[in-house]
Amino acid sequence: NISKVNRLSTVHRRVPLDAVAVKQYNDKGEVIGECLFVGLFTSVTYSRSIQDVPFLRWKADMVMHKSGFEKGSHDYKALRHILEKYPRDELFQIEIETLLETTLSILRLQERQRIALYLRHDPFGRFVSCLVYVPRERYDTHLRVKMQDILEEELKGTSTNFYTSLDDSPLARVLYTVQIDQTKKPKCNVAKIEARLQEAGRIWSERLEEALVNMNESESKIAKLVHKYGHAFPAGYREHYEPKQAVFDLPKLEESLNSDCIATDLYHSKDCKDGQMRVKIYHRDTPIPLSNILPILEHMGLEVISELPFKIKPNGGKKIVWIHDFLTQANKKTSLKNIDDIKENFEDALIRIWHQHANNDRLNRLVIGADLTWNEITILRCYLRFLRQAKYPLSLKFTETSLTNHPKISRLLLDMFFALHDPSKQKDSIADSKDIAAKIEAEMEKVASLDEDRVLRSVFSLIEATMRTNYFQMEKDGSHKTYLSMKFDSGKIKDLPAPRPYREIFVLSPRVEGVHLRGDVIARGGLRWSDRHEDFRTEVLGLMKAQQVKNSLIVPMGAKGGFVVKRPPTSGGREAFLAEGIECYKTFLRGLLDITDNRKGTKIIPPQDVVRRDGDDPYLVVAADKGTATFSDIANSLSLEYSHWLGDAFASGGSAGYDHKAMGITARGAWESVKRHFRELSHDTQSQDFEVIGVGDMGGDVFGNGML
Repeated sequence: NISKVNRLSTVHRRVPLDAVAVKQYNDKGEVIGECLFVGLFTSVTYSRSIQDVPFLRWKADMVMHKSGFEKGSHDYKALRHILEKYPRDELFQIEIETLLETTLSILRLQERQRIALYLRHDPFGRFVSCLVYVPRERYDTHLRVKMQDILEEELKGTSTNFYTSLDDSPLARVLYTVQIDQTKKPKCNVAKIEARLQEAGRIWSERLEEALVNMNESESKIAKLVHKYGHAFPAGYREHYEPKQAVFDLPKLEESLNSDCIATDLYHSKDCKDGQMRVKIYHRDTPIPLSNILPILEHMGLEVISELPFKIKPNGGKKIVWIHDFLTQANKKTSLKNIDDIKENFEDALIRIWHQHANNDRLNRLVIGADLTWNEITILRCYLRFLRQAKYPLSLKFTETSLTNHPKISRLLLDMFFALHDPSKQKDSIADSKDIAAKIEAEMEKVASLDEDRVLRSVFSLIEATMRTNYFQMEKDGSHKTYLSMKFDSGKIKDLPAPRPYREIFVLSPRVEGVHLRGDVIARGGLRWSDRHEDFRTEVLGLMKAQQVKNSLIVPMGAKGGFVVKRPPTSGGREAFLAEGIECYKTFLRGLLDITDNRKGTKIIPPQDVVRRDGDDPYLVVAADKGTATFSDIANSLSLEYSHWLGDAFASGGSAGYDHKAMGITARGAWESVKRHFRELSHDTQSQDFEVIGVGDMGGDVFGNGML
């Protein structure tokens, strides 16, 4: 009997020692003892043919005889070759019947190549020899390690060594020695273990194909996707994800390849703990800069723990897609909802924010905290931005935090907005708004912070003071507009500084913010391109007061508007800067025209999908001002686009009007006031001298022309 002992040789080769046991018999054939020889077979034993080793030759001859193959036949030669290449240590130790069964099975593998497992238990229960055959093209180190893990798990042991053989055979061979507990012989199901090894050794594209079949996809679509993505995923991806997970990535990859937008996927994986979720972002051609995406996720109430990037190269094209898989944790101030409930809103909001169709600020935390959509959050954002322009004493950061700290009240505030302004809910609008107001008041009693209470009540008062909005007007493709306009009855807003205009319209978008103030029903005034981002309403309010004074003899009341460009281009020079200014000017005007009545003769035509809480109000006239002196034709083209009743008279000046600066119209009006002033002093300015002191810019419209 030949076996191995549990001790490594200290000389020659660092391998377990060989033990040769020879039983001794008496004359009666009874065993009376045993001689045990411990050492190492010489290296020649492993390099020479089995025909040169008597014991192995005898074993091989017995197997060949029992096989029944005719000498010289193809099967005979093939079996002899298998025996010659069989692991030498195993050949010494294996029983003849087991060797015959194993080698005949290996012979059949040549015809139908697959992963096959052959186990041999040590007679003393110390270890199990695991001989694994693998089709050569599928074998790699990664697979070897995976198979070792499976064997250790199934046999409840530890792999002490392995030997790999790669020759001219179409099959690679690995021999594992798994050490087990002698007191607990494992009960192993060879067929089950072999099936697990076969699953581990399947080519990734085959497993992807099977996963697609399980998703009930059509054969033609499966063939197309496997051809395109079978070898597109890198090793790192294949190590982290199963093909059934990749199936959910394929539509997102296609979406990213066929558009200029990113694709996203919010999901929960097995490794996610409480409060954790994963966010995948798919970006074509280049990886996403982490410095750009992390602030967005943080503003949405997530803390990023780790990130896994993968470069996907679909077959048959030059385009690539990067997948960024973020493990995130909801921060302490974010109330995490069920992922299925927020998935659609979250993914849509993330795409909108990334492409700058929505603002990136703390209010986006309400996507998770209150299950709001990106455009619903825009309503609350519009009110807070208006408060900032109204010189509200609390900071924008604090007002945003006040809403995110009270997601239930934020939801109720939006319900109040919808009750008052949703055209489809006007039948029960009054009753609904009263019920919601009562709920808001009940929730407000639970607010501990006095300042937060003040912010929430200020937003509530703004909603009540909102006369019109374009929120429910849709684009031609059914999507929401990227800008929002609100019309306020300024007299109802207690937080506004004096003087309070008759009406004002506030327009908000990621690219532009603007406000238009009117002193009365009939009022005109220019729109200026302001550079005062923090307080452009204060600037416009001051100009409106001046407009009322200088127009006292021309138009009873003044009006004024202004807008700021929030994202000026960083390249392209003055031309790019001007082009962005014009686009922002157009957006601002669209916001004004969206919620302004039209006329047809004496008939008033309300704007579509707008609830009017203020009655008829068709008068809207604009003029040029600082930065917009050459924009009158642009304004009039929008007037014609909207079929506005004033047509090309909507904005004074332009190619269809007059150049009020060149003609000094505003200054002439002011001069009429001066002449009257002097008349009251009994001074004839046409015949008597008088002194003038001027402080201003001669290039300015009013001052320069007035001095001249």
